[in-house]
Amino acid sequence: MTKERLISLDVFRGFTILLMTIVNNPGSWASIYPPLEHAEWHGCTPTDLVFPFFVFIMGTAIPFAMPTKHLDLSVFNKILVRSLRIFCLGLYLAYFSRIQLFGLEGIPLLLLRLAVTFVVAYALLGNFTLKIKTYLAIGIFAILLFLAYSQIEAYQDVRIPGVLQRIGIVYFFTSLLYLKTNLKTQLLIVASILFGYWILMAFVPVPGFGAPNFEKGTNLAAWVDNLLLNGHLWSYSKTWDPEGVLSTLPAIGTGILGMFIGQVLNLQIPKIEIVKKLTIAGIVLIITGLLWDIIFPINKSLWSSSYVLYTAGIATICLTLLYYIIDVANYKKWTKLFLIWGVNPMIVFFFSGIIPRVLSSINVQNPEIATEEINLQTLIYKFGIVPYFENPLNSSLAYAISYAIFWSLILWVFYKKKLIFKV
Repeated sequence: MTKERLISLDVFRGFTILLMTIVNNPGSWASIYPPLEHAEWHGCTPTDLVFPFFVFIMGTAIPFAMPTKHLDLSVFNKILVRSLRIFCLGLYLAYFSRIQLFGLEGIPLLLLRLAVTFVVAYALLGNFTLKIKTYLAIGIFAILLFLAYSQIEAYQDVRIPGVLQRIGIVYFFTSLLYLKTNLKTQLLIVASILFGYWILMAFVPVPGFGAPNFEKGTNLAAWVDNLLLNGHLWSYSKTWDPEGVLSTLPAIGTGILGMFIGQVLNLQIPKIEIVKKLTIAGIVLIITGLLWDIIFPINKSLWSSSYVLYTAGIATICLTLLYYIIDVANYKKWTKLFLIWGVNPMIVFFFSGIIPRVLSSINVQNPEIATEEINLQTLIYKFGIVPYFENPLNSSLAYAISYAIFWSLILWVFYKKKLIFKV
């Protein structure tokens, strides 16, 4: 049994996935306004808030999805299967452009990839019995991992970590903690995780590099990534991954903090008292994160302990403000746009990643140079968006907003037809 949906939480989720869609789909990666870029290394831009907000919101939703704290084999299976489905959706994104079969090329190969994609999406998002969900999730997970380590050339360096993969892992551990622990224990666990991670990163020497450090590629988290997932890491870094193994540990801390806030929202006390408690919690988290930043810099790629507290604090304040406006003051007329995004996040996350891959794999004749070809995505941007803007930053942003509008139309249809796709 689940509780009635908290509209402010759906709106917060919708705002976050909308921002993610804009951030991830600029017209040109060379022309992006600074707030829509990640920090180079240490630091935190608005874009660096998107991922921890997702993890935080996922944690916040757990007490609403499981109001009865009861863990048995059936509940454990549901949690495990949901985690695997999320993990596999993210992992498949790394496979899409690598699928090869029967020596196909061009459009026939693209159609094959799309056919496989819809089969995988249906298997991982379809509403089946728990038994069928279990078989499908475990089967797809096994196939994807087998391909990664099969020595087949197309898959031998496929990336295994990723955003959805991390969310799936965090969901698994956070859900179990919620069902088996109380608030006090949860706070002790998150404190132990964050403090323990800092100890590891700040005081454990890095094999092959020497002194412990927080620098790119030479820190302990990077060494662990390269040790355990060598050849299957982020293609831009190759020897470390921003969603790597060790840094997933503090990400669980982000999920726990979100879960803690979700339980506060569920307290049987006046709503205005909840607002006061959440405001205090958010301010304390932000201040503590900023203070910890002095010795353990706020850093998304490291998912540093200061980053966990700082971003969780901002997330808490944002959610509290929305909770007050929507659920306390009952001002809801403006929420529809964000609601249609917030109730269908997984379908957006998955297919908004597939569509650019499809567009970039379709080559057409260059209107300016008849002897050259360009991909469809470049064609749309260069000839459909760029001519209307003098500033390349504006044209790049316009493309991203256009893509978000495209998805808004799709999600509006889903919302009107009451189609909600869940893992």
